[in-house]
This record gives sequence, structure tokens and C-alpha cells, in this order.
Amino acid sequence: MAVMRVNPTRMELTRLKERLQVAVRGHKLLKDKRDEMVRRFVDLVRQNKKLREEMEGKLTQALKDFLMTRAVMSSEFLEEAIMFPSRRVEIKPSTDNVMGVVVPVIEYREETDEDVSPYPYSFSTTSAELDGAIVTLSGILPLMIELAQVEKTCQMLADEIEKTRRRVNALEYIVIPQLEETIRYITMKLDEDERGNRTRLMKVKDMLEKKDAAL
Repeated sequence: MAVMRVNPTRMELTRLKERLQVAVRGHKLLKDKRDEMVRRFVDLVRQNKKLREEMEGKLTQALKDFLMTRAVMSSEFLEEAIMFPSRRVEIKPSTDNVMGVVVPVIEYREETDEDVSPYPYSFSTTSAELDGAIVTLSGILPLMIELAQVEKTCQMLADEIEKTRRRVNALEYIVIPQLEETIRYITMKLDEDERGNRTRLMKVKDMLEKKDAAL
């Protein structure tokens, strides 16, 4: 590991030791943050898998019901039956903070009227398969919104985990070893200078003693 270009002084040694303490403490905090984000990411991935499987199952069932409906109803009657919605949906976006990552939160709210039928058509001109398809599809929208929220959160957490991993590796394999190597170098240099000064002082002392003895 290359030594940093610094002046080998005691002041610089003190400064580098303080930087090393900060780097070690920062490395621990970032590592703990990364581990916690990974734990939450794994939980969200499992939730995402469960939601996707549930949504795909409902979509498959709804498509089957629509195919059966098309088999017993004409296209004109089918389009007319589902042309006008009988429900209103309000979607309110907001944000949440997960381990320092701002993630989206989507609030789903459905406005229903007890006096209005959830089916926007007359039962006399439609088939029972269409009723099943409408019921299945009405439950898919909130599921899709929740799935979109979880998937986006997973994506943002994955990006943040990668950034944090790079910072942890940079501190662990570059910054901290470089600081430690530089501190060792300065310590050895100062010890060497101190031994040199002590040797010179001893020689001067011997010369003075010899000079006093000669007098």
C-alpha cells in the first residue's frame, strides 16, 4: 500500500490518527447500514415475489373469464357493457425514508356508492363470466399499485446497497490501510530522528566531558 505524501511531523501524525479513527468509525456505521439494507431488501424481494404471483394468477383468471364472455357475447355488447365505470379511484403519492433512502408510497383509495351497483351493466344482457372477470379485475388495481411500490423500493434499495458497498470497500481496502501505513511510516521516521538526535547529544556530551578532562 502506497504511503501518503505528507510531512513526517508529530502534528501530521496526530491528524492522521484522528482521520483513521473517523474512517474506522465510518466503516463500521456504513457496514451496519449495508447489512440492515440487505436484510430489508431480502424481505421486500420476498414480498414482491408473493405479490407478483398473486397478481399474475388473478390476471390469468380474469383473461379466462373474458375469453368465456367473448364466446357467449358479441363484441358490441361487451364493449357497451364495460364502457362506463361505476367506481372512482383516488391515488395519493407520497414518500417514506428507509435507511436514508427516499422511497415512494402510493395510497390507494376507492370511492364507492352503496346505491350504485359495482357492475356498470344490466345482468339481463351479460353473462356470469363477465361478472367474475369484473370482480377479479377490481381487485387487481390495488395489487398492481402495491407491487409497483414494492418493486420501485427494491430497485432504489439495490442501488443504495451497491453505493454503500463501494464506500465500505474503499474504506476497508484503500483508505484505512493507507492511513495505517502512513502512520507507521511517520512513527518510524520520528523514532529514527529521535534516535539520531539522542546519538548526537551523546557524542556532544562525550566531547564536552573529554574537553573538561583535558583542562
